[in-house]
This record gives sequence, C-alpha cells and structure tokens, in this order.
Amino acid sequence: MEIFLGSDHAGFELKEKIKEFLLAKDYIVTDCGPEVFDPLDDYPDFISRVAENVSQNHGTKGIILGRTGEGEAMVANRFPHVRAAVYYGGVQEIIRMSRDHNDANIFSLGAQFLSFDEVKHAITLWLDTPFSEEERHVRRIMEIEKYSNK
Repeated sequence: MEIFLGSDHAGFELKEKIKEFLLAKDYIVTDCGPEVFDPLDDYPDFISRVAENVSQNHGTKGIILGRTGEGEAMVANRFPHVRAAVYYGGVQEIIRMSRDHNDANIFSLGAQFLSFDEVKHAITLWLDTPFSEEERHVRRIMEIEKYSNK
C-alpha cells in the first residue's frame, strides 16, 4: 500500500520518524513535504499534495501532521473522495471507528499531543483496521460523496 505523508513545521520531526517507521514495515511512502524544517512554512501547501494524491489514487492512504491536526484535516477534506480523521490522543476506539465506519483514508495527527510511541500504535491500529463495508456505512459515504461534487 502507498502512503502519502505531509506536515507543517510543528509536525516535521514526527513526520520524519513516521516515514522511517512505515518504510521499516515495507509500506511504499511518498513524502509530500516539507523536505526541511522551516518555522514559517504554511501547512496547506504540503497537506494539499497529500490530499490530491489520495483523492486521485483509490486505495492509497495519507498521514498528515500539524500542531493539532485540525487545520490539516480541514484542508484535506476539501478534496473529492477524501475522508480525513483527526486524532490527538485519548480514546483509541475513535481510531478504529474512523476506518470501520467511515473508511477514513487520511489520518490527521496532532503532533503536539502525541508521543512517538502513541503515534506508532495509532498508525498501526488505523492501517490494520479495515472498512466494515456494512450497507449503512457505505450509504453514508455515498451521501458524503454527493456533497463533495458540488
């Protein structure tokens, strides 16, 4: 599976660690930036690259990072076929349900609130959880798709 990564300056260091973690697990990883730490970068520049790739390449996933992950998810969710879920700690059932119920294809992480060990666990849970494909969840995703085409 191919995974696209992107971050802002607040998530840069964690993005680099995640990249190595995913490569060690034999995922295909495309880093959409930034390539170097720049405290003045603007996250929409990098997050939009991830979202565009996931939007256009069915079956791929994205992992995006920022201080909270909220703004990053807002950018990603503007793209067709993208369903970005935010996680910054707490109840891990949210991670599983984002895949099982919503077929989230982008995982937005709040770098300020998570340790690398928490991130590794969260990403593993997210990637290992399949979409349930239950009729009610498929129906709701199709409803979301109607709005993304406006």
